[in-house]
Amino acid sequence: MEPGSSPLSTHVLDTASGLPAQGLCLRLSRLEDHGQHWTELRKSYTDPDGRCPGLLLPGQMKVGTYKLSFDTEGYWQKRGQESFYPYVEVVFTVTNETHKFHVPLLLSPWSYTTYRGS
Repeated sequence: MEPGSSPLSTHVLDTASGLPAQGLCLRLSRLEDHGQHWTELRKSYTDPDGRCPGLLLPGQMKVGTYKLSFDTEGYWQKRGQESFYPYVEVVFTVTNETHKFHVPLLLSPWSYTTYRGS
């Protein structure tokens, strides 16, 4: 799937090295049953550019609450680096399923930043 065709995308940058975070495992989930449990929709890994294209298929986005879980501990361990955060969870709400959503993550062993991108 082309990255531009998915309604949801992410991009992870390793700010410690100044490079894309290649090979970082992430999971996409949606809150179901009136907020009772998370349903995993996709497990994937970032590509050489730190992107994860095609998280959702066109038409698969629904109004609701979503979570991107990033396995930061696994990423840093593969690089022989200790880290403070074993994982990062970014929870966000979709109120209009026709919009596109981009959720970047800037990552170091000791901090992270996220925002709604375009």
